[in-house]
Amino acid sequence: MRRYEGKRVVVTGGTSGIGLATATLLADGGATVLVTGRTPASLDAARATLGSDAIVVRSDAVSGIDELVERAAADLGAVDLLVLNAGGTLGASVEDTTENQYDDLFDLNTKAPFFTLQRLLPLMPPGSAAVLVTSVSGVKGIAATSVYSATKAALRSLTRTFARELVDRGIRVNAVSPGPVDTGILERSMPPDAAREFLQQMKAQNPMQRLGEPAEIATAIAFLGFDATYTTGAELSVDGGVSQL
Repeated sequence: MRRYEGKRVVVTGGTSGIGLATATLLADGGATVLVTGRTPASLDAARATLGSDAIVVRSDAVSGIDELVERAAADLGAVDLLVLNAGGTLGASVEDTTENQYDDLFDLNTKAPFFTLQRLLPLMPPGSAAVLVTSVSGVKGIAATSVYSATKAALRSLTRTFARELVDRGIRVNAVSPGPVDTGILERSMPPDAAREFLQQMKAQNPMQRLGEPAEIATAIAFLGFDATYTTGAELSVDGGVSQL
């Protein structure tokens, strides 16, 4: 039997980057995986990568929660692991950040995970788990990331309160905190040259002198989801040591 045979998994933002790497790892291990994404290119890429057994759903993380729950109920029946990975970033100084940018990013990075978990809870049996994807920026003072960092710090707080509220239901809730990982998301929120410069700075400042790979974060998510059965409310740093050293 493959390691995750029979497990039912939902990965939001699962058509690229860390989400796709996580879905691939779990699907290869036998899990039935439902992933969400928004762009046609990423949806097609996920279908090609994950194969016909995966469920690839076009879904907006903010406005498509009810439809996602309906699809998960119909196609999975229950959810053994919920990976709340969908999110965005924003590279802007305090002076340059608009109110709309602030609201939009909190909606995507914090409000959407909150209500996705809330509405999928009826499908999560005792023994299931949720993993939220936070960020090293939630504990570091990185210039031009104030709003993004605040959304991720909020997710860390939600991880603790979710874990406390759900422990009596037998549901574990943890977070994984990636360091700099080149997933392509920065190029969608800032000019390519600025994104490359930012990543090079992060690489130079990292104790391991490199960026992380999406597969390395996926391994940590799978561990928290299925192996760390005596762990809840924790945040696992997978960041090359940058938050610790």
